[in-house]
Amino acid sequence: MIQTIKDLVSAKADTAVALAREIWGYAELSYEETKSAAALVAALKQEGFTIEEGIADIPTAFTATYQCGSGKPVVGFLAEYDALSGLSQKAGCPVQEPVREGGAGHGCGHNLLGAGCYAAAVALKDYLIKEKKDGTVIFFGCPAEEGAGSKQFIARAGYFDGVDFAYTWHPESVNEVGSKGSVAIMGANFIFDGIAAHAGGEPHLGRSALDAVELMNVGCNYLREHMIDAARIHYAYSDPGGTAPNVVQSHAVIKYEVRAPKVSQVQELFTRVVDVARGAALMTGTKMKYEITMAFSDNMANGTLGAVVDQCMRELGAPEWTEPDYRLAAEFLRTYPRTTMVGIREKLGYYFGPEELDAALEKPLDRVIHPFNPKETAYSSGSTDVGDVGYATPTVMFHVATACLGNVGHSWQNTAFACSDIGMKGMLRAAEINADVILLAKNIDGVYDCDPAKNADAVKFDAITYDEVLKRHLAVMDSTATSLSMDNHIPVLVFALKDPYNIVRVLRGEKIGTIVKEA
Repeated sequence: MIQTIKDLVSAKADTAVALAREIWGYAELSYEETKSAAALVAALKQEGFTIEEGIADIPTAFTATYQCGSGKPVVGFLAEYDALSGLSQKAGCPVQEPVREGGAGHGCGHNLLGAGCYAAAVALKDYLIKEKKDGTVIFFGCPAEEGAGSKQFIARAGYFDGVDFAYTWHPESVNEVGSKGSVAIMGANFIFDGIAAHAGGEPHLGRSALDAVELMNVGCNYLREHMIDAARIHYAYSDPGGTAPNVVQSHAVIKYEVRAPKVSQVQELFTRVVDVARGAALMTGTKMKYEITMAFSDNMANGTLGAVVDQCMRELGAPEWTEPDYRLAAEFLRTYPRTTMVGIREKLGYYFGPEELDAALEKPLDRVIHPFNPKETAYSSGSTDVGDVGYATPTVMFHVATACLGNVGHSWQNTAFACSDIGMKGMLRAAEINADVILLAKNIDGVYDCDPAKNADAVKFDAITYDEVLKRHLAVMDSTATSLSMDNHIPVLVFALKDPYNIVRVLRGEKIGTIVKEA
């Protein structure tokens, strides 16, 4: 089956790579992805998908649907394709050299994300047709993840209500199902209005909106001491009120974003930030109002789906790198200053032991699949609107290396990798994993005391311990993975994926397969 999956994706590889390069070239910002969305729509329409554009009243959002037979189960792929401002960079070039000075660039690799989901969706569609299987494939075109998001609006409009489960991936520097969650976020523009006056002649008649903004910043900086460690507050001036210092600024706007692990924590902290803004207005005799600009829910990996994706990643393995790939990756890694490298090594310490890290950085492209831990409760400090889908239907996101180990996100280096051979190899492996999760057929529906294909008297276990699996040498999974799951107290459910609807049954708590657990 692995070869079948590779063949299905390989058949669309040229189109997927061409799409990734085309979208990379457009580098369109949030809600402006008209050409990028059109390219994906045209490619999916060519494959027979039914298109609905402008979903959730967002012009660059769309769905592409293909139904076979009864249409169940329904599988969703979450694609993104927006770029970031100021990150223009030549493709595959390890020297900072923008294509257009100050222009946008795919510094988060969303061109790869979108094109990779295209390849997976089409491969799954082709399989359903070839094997005369039932199912529905929905490609969700989700713009503006780097801006105010879109998935929360698509979810609110009900587009995920009939979806049994959803998958997505993200370009990264490591290969893993992300065990850590991503935090919730809320952003707003704070608008201050005062009274203009001559700053030299009649300053006493003025009421400075800029002073109010600066006092808000002071208040929020003192607030940082009194919030939870996992929370974040950051800001940027949107409109300082002009460039003339001899004018008391009558209008100023500042954008704030507040992050915390849970939505309730974000709401509580945001209320305190609003109170600081009100205090700043009171101190300066100005008026304040605020407008919510974006909000994402927190995201935690679905344990059941995460375990399935983890298994599929192990069977397919990491992308297959070449010596030229390693040399190019090393060139990029050398672009970071020593201080940044200290931080990179600290971050990679989560994945590699001290003796492993030096060896890994000699050829700095990830060559392994890092284990998924469904009991992980920690959060990374980033945010994504994928979390809003997770509240509507079971959802999981995995990472595949498309850049050198330790590569910093939202950087010119990332833009360069997003249109390199390294990026394309990672993208195609991600497409294979996405398809593998749905298509991978098992010949047995649990753990047996011997091979049921060879012995009609084989006995199926409803439950079995890890010790017994190792003692009997049962082919549940490789011994390293078995030991790792046992050491981390992770139960594993073994069930047949030849019927994709089994994943839905597991998510509903139905008893199928064999549970492998501690004694």
